[in-house]
Amino acid sequence: MLFLDSNNDVVGWGSEEIVIPYISPMDNKMHRYFPDMIVKKKNDEVILIEVKPYQQTQEPKVPQKRTRTFLNEAATYLINQAKWKAAREYCADRKWTFQIITEKELYGK
Repeated sequence: MLFLDSNNDVVGWGSEEIVIPYISPMDNKMHRYFPDMIVKKKNDEVILIEVKPYQQTQEPKVPQKRTRTFLNEAATYLINQAKWKAAREYCADRKWTFQIITEKELYGK
């Protein structure tokens, strides 16, 4: 956020200001997704940003025994994929960009 505040190319940003409807694969019902940030740049570019741990962006490997941890990771992954698909479509309709940022982008890990 400090980076955005000090970046001369950014004219404004907000946190969880956009609501995107999506259908959850867990219950097939409509839910609301609030991307973490919206960034507006001087060149009229708009970027929706989601910040997530890298692990949540990767499909979990199926273990020999389906543990509760695996089931939670799988559900999180599927829900995130549904949210991000809806966000990409939302952005495409507006000629915006959707970006997922993890610790790899933030810290170069």
